[in-house]
Amino acid sequence: MQVGRLSGHRDRKDEWSEHVLLGEFRHSLDSKGRVFLPSRWREELGDVVVITQGLDRCLFLLAKPRFEELAERFDRLSLENPDARAYTRIFFSKASEESLDGQGRITIPANLRSQAGLGKELVLAGVSRRAEIWDRSLYDTYQGNVQEQYEEIAGKLQL
Repeated sequence: MQVGRLSGHRDRKDEWSEHVLLGEFRHSLDSKGRVFLPSRWREELGDVVVITQGLDRCLFLLAKPRFEELAERFDRLSLENPDARAYTRIFFSKASEESLDGQGRITIPANLRSQAGLGKELVLAGVSRRAEIWDRSLYDTYQGNVQEQYEEIAGKLQL
């Protein structure tokens, strides 16, 4: 459960050459819709993050520079493609820029909490260059289902 830098080689013994978010953290949402970001992620994510609708009923949490990289990729999609238009509209219209407070918390907007079915108990999962925010019971159910297929999925992906 740490932040590191990922690559085939290391610059120093304890650093990797590209940023990556690792780990699974269980936190509670407070009454104002705030959650603590893991201290290991704060330097990596910076003081301003973007939260948007993810996939599988989670939210995506991205460092602002990573969100900007994705925006450039979306800009290359064809406007004539209805799937590209639909996905882009949702991805960006649901996005919210949030600042960390002095205690390392971010506010998850009510519309996104509702969209993802977030209750009080959450899981923040590092997923390479993004994090995901899940309702704890949804996450546990999802993980239970996917864990059984882990090796089969790896074979399909040919990792």
